[in-house]
Amino acid sequence: MGIDDKINNATEDATGKLKEGAGRATDNEQLEAEGRADQSTAKLKQAGEKIKDAFKG
Repeated sequence: MGIDDKINNATEDATGKLKEGAGRATDNEQLEAEGRADQSTAKLKQAGEKIKDAFKG
């Protein structure tokens, strides 16, 4: 995985945090859940990248 993938995953995580916060602020449960899902997806991708990096080195 390249640096581009790592940046994209970090961006997805940050976007998820923003969505979750906006959902809480506006009492929008769907937006809040969407934000948590985005964060989970990003974290899974990051974990996969770490595993791949470990096998490379």
